[in-house]
Amino acid sequence: MFWRSVVGKLWFTILLLVCFVLFILTVLLLEFFQNYHVVEAERHLLQTADRISDVVDRYEQEEDLLLSTTALVKDPASRAVIVLSEDEQLVSESDSVSLPVLDYDWFENDEDTATVLNERADVKKVADLGNGETGVMVVGTPLDNRDGAVFVYQSLDTIEETSEQTTKIIFLGAGIAIVLTTIFAFFLSTRITAPLIKMREGALELAKGEFNTKIPIRTHDEIGELAMAFNRMGRELKFHINALNQEKEQLSGILRSMADGVITFNREGDVLISNPPAQQYLEAYEFEKNAASASADQSSLPEPLMDLFNDVITDENESMIEMTLQGRSWVIIMTPLYDKEKVRGAVAVLRDMTEERRLNKLRKDFIANVSHELRTPISMLQGYSEAIVDDIAESKEDKNELAQIIHDESLRIGRLVNELLDIARMEAGHIQLNEESVEMEPFLNRIIRKFSGIANEKSVDLNLKVEGEFGLLDFDPDRIEQVFTNLIDNAIRHSEPASEVQVILEKDEKEWIASVKDSGYGIAEEDLPFVFERFYKADKSRKRENKNYKKGTGLGLAIAKNIVEAHEGTISVHSKLREGTTFTFKIPFSHKEK
Repeated sequence: MFWRSVVGKLWFTILLLVCFVLFILTVLLLEFFQNYHVVEAERHLLQTADRISDVVDRYEQEEDLLLSTTALVKDPASRAVIVLSEDEQLVSESDSVSLPVLDYDWFENDEDTATVLNERADVKKVADLGNGETGVMVVGTPLDNRDGAVFVYQSLDTIEETSEQTTKIIFLGAGIAIVLTTIFAFFLSTRITAPLIKMREGALELAKGEFNTKIPIRTHDEIGELAMAFNRMGRELKFHINALNQEKEQLSGILRSMADGVITFNREGDVLISNPPAQQYLEAYEFEKNAASASADQSSLPEPLMDLFNDVITDENESMIEMTLQGRSWVIIMTPLYDKEKVRGAVAVLRDMTEERRLNKLRKDFIANVSHELRTPISMLQGYSEAIVDDIAESKEDKNELAQIIHDESLRIGRLVNELLDIARMEAGHIQLNEESVEMEPFLNRIIRKFSGIANEKSVDLNLKVEGEFGLLDFDPDRIEQVFTNLIDNAIRHSEPASEVQVILEKDEKEWIASVKDSGYGIAEEDLPFVFERFYKADKSRKRENKNYKKGTGLGLAIAKNIVEAHEGTISVHSKLREGTTFTFKIPFSHKEK
């Protein structure tokens, strides 16, 4: 981990560079000092030889004085050989035990040193004595006023020892330089990387959404300017992200509040954005396609829209289709989306036209049903009145019978018109409730007694079931009696002989609940959504064997629904074919029970 950090890399780079420079410098210094020591040793020995040559000129006849003076002039570790002639030579003493004694024959036989004797020229030479003996450095110079020469030589161990000392000093200096470089590199690296570490931590905080993070500015160099730029970037990011979030929330709110569904696709047909109405469409499609599979994928383009999507992407034109899904009618308008001049996807607007279609159908059915309901009594009025005018009825009894029929049909027309007016007033919000405090059990018992004769006539067991204790409840008794009357009359009318009709009264914490349950033929599932519509007729799913019952107008349940809703309640129906029907309405307590 250390080598991957900036500190490690910077330290290693600086250290490697310094080590490389020190290595080159050490090699050059060692080479320089080695040559320097050799040259200095040769120069020193040559100077010593010249001094000895001068001494020989002065004390040539005094051998002991010559040797003692020579010992004073030369280096104690060196040895001097004074060649006066082939047979006469003087050799000085040396403190170096390992330094051998060289005689005239060695100097004569050596090619370089022989030039001193023969050509009277100065000679400097490093000689290898062989036989495992140490090499020596030899210099020679001829005598000034006579034949002969002075040779001074010393062991190379002295030079090597000096070179070793110099090498140690150089390596010590290099080591100290490396240590100091390491300390400097770490100091420099930490000075550089400490702000970078702060910036990394700040960047991680920014990635987590903490846009208030600020980097301290400790210097005014490039790193300080970088910290200033980082802080400015954080402020700008916070501003732009807040702006984007506001736009996103605004767009999301608009999409959620839209009654129409909106779906956005990319160019590959994947769903990018959808609002709740569109999600209902996708869920309905997946339910129909995969039978409510839990693993249904709603991110892909529904198959019914694939052809429309391909046309929009290919032709780059707006397209529209109508389709039915799960019993609901949808109108889908799809428009291409552009990224500058290139189509990057499409947006589809889904409008649920089920309610419009239903209302349109109800309007047509309403006109047809009203026409049908009015045509029969009007035809009968016209026919029987013509019979009276044409004196077809001869006796007074026949005329009275025809007049009674005309009277009954006029009453029927009056009831139909009054019920239509009641519904119109209720739906316009003009219904007025005369609330009273009513004791429920006597109220229901009176209604049950009113229908006892009809129930006994059809052999239907009509009974009341009250769960719990009820005191006084506040509601409009006439209107609620109208609801009970309609529901009980329907239940008895559509029940088989020897069956049972139950009126159940119960309550919970906030409302009281009334149910009318029969065991008749039931209502078909496809008709259940329409039972509370005007002119709905139960004949579609129920049998009516007793011809003594007059046909209803089909407005009773619509009136009952409006009365319950006027009491701020709800009414519902549950039914299965050949298992019976249960109508339930719930009304909240207007006041606390007394």
